[in-house]
Amino acid sequence: MKHTYTVTGMTCSHCEKAVERALKRVDPQAQVQIDRAQNRVEVESSAPREALAAAITEEGYTVAD
Repeated sequence: MKHTYTVTGMTCSHCEKAVERALKRVDPQAQVQIDRAQNRVEVESSAPREALAAAITEEGYTVAD
């Protein structure tokens, strides 16, 4: 299932990598696309939406959805 999140607080490529790593800890098979300029994170994953959002939040970023 594809999940789309609006994530604020990402300011650099390190931030993008931190978000991707957090998501892959929840689902190592997840396909992650990040558009920092649009504050958009798209995840193709079978993991629950709430678990993925929690992983992003635990990294210190805000999920606006």
